[in-house]
Amino acid sequence: MSIQSAFHRGVQPLFNLRLPGKEAAVLSMQPEQALSDRIEELAGKSTEGTLTTDERDEYDGYVRANKFTAVLRRHALQMQSEKAS
Repeated sequence: MSIQSAFHRGVQPLFNLRLPGKEAAVLSMQPEQALSDRIEELAGKSTEGTLTTDERDEYDGYVRANKFTAVLRRHALQMQSEKAS
């Protein structure tokens, strides 16, 4: 089993508890502008190789959160399309 499959299998029960009826809200979520600006700043520094250790940890946290959010959105979209069928 791939890491991605194992992750999906592990979080699916949580999504089934929390997502039903909230798909549209999840799909319309947007980060606040200050957070987007900070992530962009850190991404630029990462590309340049100038992140401090603390900034790298912060950026890694945002990257992980973004991956989780993408999975959550994908599940919400799937649930929304199943309802429409």
